[in-house]
Amino acid sequence: MGVWSRVAVVAVLASGTLYADDWTKSFVVGASPELRVETDDGSVTIRTGSDRNIVAHVTTMGWKIGAGEVVVHESQVGDRVEVTVKIPHRPFTYSSRGRKIHLDLQVPKQLRTTVRTGDGAIDIQGVSGETRLHTGDGSIEAAAMDGLLQAESGDGHVRVEGRLDRLDLHTGDGSIEAKVMPGSRMSGGWHIESGDGGVTLRLPQKFAADLDLRSGDGGLTVDVPGMTEVSGSRKEHEMHGRLNGGGASLSVHTGDGSIHVRGI
Repeated sequence: MGVWSRVAVVAVLASGTLYADDWTKSFVVGASPELRVETDDGSVTIRTGSDRNIVAHVTTMGWKIGAGEVVVHESQVGDRVEVTVKIPHRPFTYSSRGRKIHLDLQVPKQLRTTVRTGDGAIDIQGVSGETRLHTGDGSIEAAAMDGLLQAESGDGHVRVEGRLDRLDLHTGDGSIEAKVMPGSRMSGGWHIESGDGGVTLRLPQKFAADLDLRSGDGGLTVDVPGMTEVSGSRKEHEMHGRLNGGGASLSVHTGDGSIHVRGI
């Protein structure tokens, strides 16, 4: 059973009166927690805390939380928690300037996570398990991750770091930086792609993979001190090779941007 609270305040700005609102709920979970978050328009921050609780905190500026404005739907079935934040459909002449929505979540370290936002940044740290992140327009930052990580932005940079078993990164327009920590092992193919932006991939010394690097318009560099083998074919914008004896496929593609594979 969850516990929720809500506080509304009014901030007086030079341009007039702007409402701020607040909603919080805590969910008690068991050994296999799962979280799904979805919002039309808003940024999301996730940090680890108690192993027994998921705490969701929604704050708004310029919106009230309630019928006709920002609506928060929440549900829990066993260890699965869902939080959905919706904004009203407005005429195309309506301006949302100055209005903000932010979701802050405190979660167990071991968690199956899905986050989707139509417009807003995602910032997650310290979570282990399966993590899937999607934003239509905004950056993605994922640090100290462990396990499977999938992150996609329609328009924004993507930066990730962790001990990883699976990795799938995509941005339509923005750079990608991925730091793969020692202990990472490829349990399947990895895919990294930027439509318009460079990619920097940092790997531990003994990381093994079959490299597939391709850039529509950009340079390629592979420079990892201590690596025992980089072999294969290379062209101006394309490289295929076996890294440290080879392994699962590690593909890095850019439409317009350089690719750099380096050591950590």
